[in-house]
Amino acid sequence: MFKLKLTACALAVAALCCGGGDAWGQSALPAPAPLEAYGATPAIELIQLSPSGELIARITVAGETRAVAVTRLATGENLFVRDIGAYKVRDLSWIGEGKLLVVTSQTRSIATLGVPRSELLFGQLIDLGTQNIVQVLDRTPDVLAVLYGRPSVRRTSEGDALFVRGVNISNEQINLQRIDLRTGRGRPVAYMDHTTDDYVLDGEGKVIAMARYNDRSGRWALRLPEGQNYRDGWTVDAPVDTPALHGMGRTPRTIVIGADRPDIAAADGGDRDALFEVNVDTGDWSRLPFAEAPDFLVHHPQTGLMIGGGHIGEGGLRYEFLDPLAPRRWQSVERAFKDKAPELVSWNDAMSQVVVFTDTGEAGQYQLVDFGRGVADILADAYPGIAPEQVGAVRSIQYEAQDGLGIPGYLTLPPGVSEPSGLPLVVLAHGGPASQDVAGFDWWAQALASRGYAVLQANFRGSTGYGREFLEAGYGEWGRKMQTDLSDGVRWLAAEGVIDPARVCIVGASYGGYAAMAGLTLDHGVYRCGVSVAGVSDLRRMVNREARQERQSDSQTVRYWNRFMGAARLNDRSLDELSPAYLAASIDGPLLLIHGKDDTVVPIEQSRVMAEALRRAGKPVELVELPGEDHWLSRSDTRRQMLIETVRFLEANNPPGPQD
Repeated sequence: MFKLKLTACALAVAALCCGGGDAWGQSALPAPAPLEAYGATPAIELIQLSPSGELIARITVAGETRAVAVTRLATGENLFVRDIGAYKVRDLSWIGEGKLLVVTSQTRSIATLGVPRSELLFGQLIDLGTQNIVQVLDRTPDVLAVLYGRPSVRRTSEGDALFVRGVNISNEQINLQRIDLRTGRGRPVAYMDHTTDDYVLDGEGKVIAMARYNDRSGRWALRLPEGQNYRDGWTVDAPVDTPALHGMGRTPRTIVIGADRPDIAAADGGDRDALFEVNVDTGDWSRLPFAEAPDFLVHHPQTGLMIGGGHIGEGGLRYEFLDPLAPRRWQSVERAFKDKAPELVSWNDAMSQVVVFTDTGEAGQYQLVDFGRGVADILADAYPGIAPEQVGAVRSIQYEAQDGLGIPGYLTLPPGVSEPSGLPLVVLAHGGPASQDVAGFDWWAQALASRGYAVLQANFRGSTGYGREFLEAGYGEWGRKMQTDLSDGVRWLAAEGVIDPARVCIVGASYGGYAAMAGLTLDHGVYRCGVSVAGVSDLRRMVNREARQERQSDSQTVRYWNRFMGAARLNDRSLDELSPAYLAASIDGPLLLIHGKDDTVVPIEQSRVMAEALRRAGKPVELVELPGEDHWLSRSDTRRQMLIETVRFLEANNPPGPQD
């Protein structure tokens, strides 16, 4: 049984967290933790304070079994502990003080409805009083017990409420349902259809804004209340990049929307892409007064109103609050966790307690800050088998690409190394490609570093987090400049004397898996070997599959991939010139392919096609298929298997020890 750790640091408010050593100091090389410690899913996946702050709920992981546990903080008494099996848990929310919502996912198809194999979401309601668990949308007439999109919890004047969208199989409506918290049964409260892209609820659970998107025409519309109906408050042609709703604004009758509004932004000297607050009654738009455009927003734990935002920078997370109380609270947290870039995980309603997460110079730790008592209590470690001295230093770096573009990134060093010289290198390319690597503990990078490799994580052009111009610089650059941005990093590290350019391999998952294959087939002479996890090997085949699944040759998804890959149209054969499966004969190093059999994002056929092409060409290749694994390496056993196979392959083809 999981026992909550409540080890108080017994510190003053001005110094709420336990101190640490110099992250850059040289020390004796520590014995590495076993690979299984890095490959395991975190011991705590989710953790949330109750509205009062008296209880704490969390999802614990032991092997492949996940459990829900609820503990009374004052006494350490477990009020609820229940295994939920091998389901993948995606979210955990309090509904008042006595109920919990757990959102899980399963890889399934619904053949009778023509739904292909997909990652489907399900909700379970836990009643702490009765100890009962019921399924959300259970026994709702004609409605599948599957969540369509994210659920919403509201504290209404009639009590705590849960709202979800569900698919009605009799009329194909995707209505908003209010859930009976006792039985899980839904009651439709707002009528929507497949064109309803998103919506915003106010504090009473009323729909105050909807987004409608026509996939064929690419027309997006913001729908605002007008009597009992809705009107178009603003429309725009958005064939690929649609505006996004981000919940309630700073008042109950405003919403936040991210949109390209050069007509408004230009008027006040701002950028085109910005966050706006829209009054749903008047339709008036105004820029939100953030000093720096946030990457995500923070909403009040009780009212749901927007109170601030966060930015992911080179030094980790930084927050900016517009609410008067929150910044004072958070500034004291940042002073206490100096140089730790704390992440805000969960407030209680009064904002007198907050759970924070830190992973700078450590493998990840949750602490509960109590402002009234002036202490921080250690709740749990994310990776209890990895000690701080076994975590390699992570350095923020920047270098120039061949065309002069600055490429930011991170270099992870083997634990105990502070003056690197001539190290073997692994280039670890992130997925997306429109995503980014960030500062902090990365289990994959740290596992490789623990085996003696330096690890380069470059945020190549096309990555998010560095502005629209940097993102757009990646359009059409699959296998081209996005690829050479990685090898330019290798050359820069070699020129700095940090790594040995003759001992470099490339590894990655999803788009990063493509980059690993492309590194050996398109960017010759840089890498000794490559490992592709869930990578795309045949670009044209991948886009054609998306079109077949959506039964539309010009969907938003197809338009997105064609733009990033540089294709002019569906089935553009020019993509074959960038597809590793068509270039197998030119590969210049051994390749390991790893793929989950339950991958619904990049199908396993992409790795099988590449393996067969290499075998026909007489080239070295290994293919490892992971049973029951999805695109995100959600299972402990198969994640460990991936890591063990990767390290075995790297050590065989690029040994980390001294070379003659």
